[in-house]
Order: sequence, then structure tokens, then C-alpha cells
Amino acid sequence: MSVDGWLLAVCAARMLMTSVFMTYAATLPVLRGAWGMSATAAGSIATGFQLGYAVSLVFFSSLADRVGARRVFLGSAWLSAVSALAWALWARSYLTGLVLYTLVALSQGGTYTTAIMLLADRYPSERRGAAVGWLIASSSAGYALSLLVSGWALAWGGYPLSFVASAVGPVGGVVVLWWALRATPNVLHSRREGARFGTAVLRNRPAMRLILGYTFHSWELLGMWAWTPAFVAAVFAVSGAGSVRAVELASYVTAAFHVMGLVASSSMGRLSDGLGRRIVLVGLAATSAVCSLAFGWLIGLPVAVIFAVGAVYGFTALGDSPVLSTALTEAVSPAHLGAALALRSFLGFGAGAVAPIVFGRILDLTNAPGPSPTTWGWAFVALGLGGLVAAGCAWGLVPDRGNALRAKMTAM
Repeated sequence: MSVDGWLLAVCAARMLMTSVFMTYAATLPVLRGAWGMSATAAGSIATGFQLGYAVSLVFFSSLADRVGARRVFLGSAWLSAVSALAWALWARSYLTGLVLYTLVALSQGGTYTTAIMLLADRYPSERRGAAVGWLIASSSAGYALSLLVSGWALAWGGYPLSFVASAVGPVGGVVVLWWALRATPNVLHSRREGARFGTAVLRNRPAMRLILGYTFHSWELLGMWAWTPAFVAAVFAVSGAGSVRAVELASYVTAAFHVMGLVASSSMGRLSDGLGRRIVLVGLAATSAVCSLAFGWLIGLPVAVIFAVGAVYGFTALGDSPVLSTALTEAVSPAHLGAALALRSFLGFGAGAVAPIVFGRILDLTNAPGPSPTTWGWAFVALGLGGLVAAGCAWGLVPDRGNALRAKMTAM
């Protein structure tokens, strides 16, 4: 599928919106010392962000069913810009960081699921996987941008400059999004008489299996995103790099992992349009789980090994996200899609909110007190268990390769 101008503009806006998402993770090793945080406390800020994002996704997704996805998308974007600036200017301690970073998350939810709803309205099923893949890829580009900008700014002006530099993205994103959606209609789907959320979603077995799979996918992915920059920084520290230099280098390496996620998102959604959703989901989730189970035990090995495994990890951990999203748009009626996405977001990002603090607690339990853990394996194993469950959920889906190929032939 070629990317049209409308999709390119929406993706550009989404990339800029998410350029604040990884700033905390990128600066975490420095913030632990500057703000006097244990690993558990540090994880709680990431948890606050994920919980706020989960609440935000539920609220904005449900609201979009009632007032329209376009309207909610734009409103959330404006709130995101304001909250990002507040975080950049005033987050200077554990408490202010927790409150303001959670506020950023509370404002951001309407820029994700509403975009999926707009894409579901605009593109037919045989092209939808590719379109959603580009949307998810734009988020990965934003995460990579966040890490690159944060690492560069950290070296020049410390974490305050990192915060300010990354907050510029959401402000620019509002402008791009307003331009992109200026001629896009605000569509409201009428619900069939008698159709209820319970029937349309809760008793819809394929939809619930996809939602459950997304929940455990989020546990693994969001836990990995929150702590991988700190883990890679520890790898560089072991190899002899100074503390600030290790954090800077780790932000660049982790950005490369997000670029791999970008490649995965833009390609796996399209691949699932042809091969079917199930086979792609199973392969990606199983491979990601294996990476989680192994990754933390690699500390002490050459940086090249960490980079190679991390690249595969970044590709597979995110690659199933557009496929899960596309499959859900096909399993649920448009009139209930916002509600289904709200439930998925609550469970998925709720699990993703718990994962960083559980990860941090495992680090505290398996290491001596101090800011630089040396044993990371068990914490990553906890993430891998979620990946295994996600693979099992995908395995239980009905094989759909024939349906995908027939749809592709019909479109030709």
C-alpha cells in the first residue's frame, strides 16, 4: 500500500505527539541520582504514566463513539501540547515528576485510538493492516526521536534541557494535525437497535481473545520500553563508559531498537493483509517472548551482541501491535469500536502500567541497594511470561489466511 498525503500527515502528527514518551526512560539513570529514587520509586513514575494513559485511552475512546473521532483527536492533541510544556518546565523532583508525567499521559490517549478509528473508516479491510501499520510505525518514530533528542540534550544541558527539547514535538504535532484533518469529516456511527456492548464485545470471542492477547503484549512491550534504556546504560557502564556517557550512548542504541519497531510496524501490518492476522501474530509474539527470557542475562557480553538481540527484540515486541489493532477493527462493528478499544486500552495499558514497577521491584529484590543493578535477567523473564501468553492467545484465533488472500484478490 502506498502512503497517501492524508495518512502521511496524520502519521507525522502522531510522531511529534509521541516525542515526549521516552524522555523519562532516556534520562532515568540520571534522574535516579538527581531525584534520590530507588528502582521501585523510579518504576512508579513510569507506572503513573501508563496508568494515566490507560485512563485517558478509556475516556477518549468511549467519548469518540459519542462525539466523533476527529473532534476527540484534535482536542486531545491540544491538551497534550499544554501538558508537555508543563512537564518540561516544572518537573524537578520525584513528586512533581510523578504528577506532571501522569498529566502528560492523561492528555495523550485521544491521539491514538481515535486515529485507528479514522483509519478504519477510511481504508477497506484489505488495505487496513498496512495503514494501521504506518500509524504504529509513526509512534515508533516518535519514540526514537524522543530518545535521540533526549540523549543529545542531556549531554549539553542535563535533564531539564532534555525535557524542554522533547516537549517541542507535541506543540508542532497540533499544528500538523489541524492541517491534516481540516477537511476530514467527523463521522458518528449509528448503533443497531438492540445491539449492546456485552453482545458486540464481551460475548464476541474473537474480539475478547484479541483484547486478552493485547493485554499481555502490552505487559511485555511497555515494561521493556520503560527499562531497556537503563539496562543498555548498565551494559555500557560495565564496558567502562562513564555514567553520563553511558546514558547518552544507551539513548542512541535504544532509539535504534525503536527504529526496528518502526520497520516492523510498517511491514507486519501489510504482511498480515496477505498472510492473515493469526500466523503473523503467533510468529511475532513467540519470538518476542524468547527475546525477553534471554535479554537480561546478556549483560557483560559485547555491546554488539546486546545490539543484535535488542534489534530483534524491538522488531518483534512491537510488530504485532498493528496486527492486533487491525484484527480488532474487523472483529467489532464500527459503532462499538470505540468502546472495544476503550476496554482493550484499560486492560492493556493497565497491565503495561504495572509492568515497570514490578520490573523495578524485581531489580530491588535481586540486587544490592544502589543505583546500578547488575542482575537484570529475572526482571526481563517476568516480561517474557506475558509474551508467552500473548502467543497462546494468537494461536487460539481462527486461521484466516484464506480470507486475507480472497480479500486481496477481490481488491485487484
